[in-house]
Amino acid sequence: MFKKINHIGIAVKNLDESMKFYKDQLGFEFKGIDEVESQKVKVAFFKIGETNIELVQATSPDSPIAKYLEKNREGIHHICYEVDDIEKALEELKAKGVKLIDEKPRPGAHGTKVAFIHPKSSGGVLTEICQH
Repeated sequence: MFKKINHIGIAVKNLDESMKFYKDQLGFEFKGIDEVESQKVKVAFFKIGETNIELVQATSPDSPIAKYLEKNREGIHHICYEVDDIEKALEELKAKGVKLIDEKPRPGAHGTKVAFIHPKSSGGVLTEICQH
C-alpha cells in the first residue's frame, strides 16, 4: 500500500524566513511554493533524496496550522506517505480500525490528493497519505 515517505511537514510562522535555512544554509533543492486554499496554507517544498521537506505557513487565523502554532511551537507537524490508490488505502485503513480524519481524499499541494489519519491511531503522530 505505502510506496515511500513523500514529505515531512514542518509548521512555520514565516515561510520566507524559514526557507532561508533550507535553501541558503542547507542547500536543499527548492521545488516551489503552492497555496492550498482548502487548508488555508501556503507551502514551500525542498527536495532531499526521494523525500521532500514541506514548510507550511497559515494564510488565515482559522487555519489548522494557525491553531497548531497557537498550542505548539514551530517544528515537525506531520509525516506523509505516498500511495498509488488513496481511495483504496483509506478503505483498507478503515477496515483495519484506523481512525481517520478524512474518509475521502481532498485536494493537496502540487495537484495531489491527500487524507489524514488521526494521531490517536498512530501514537500521537499526525499522518498524511497522498497520491499524485
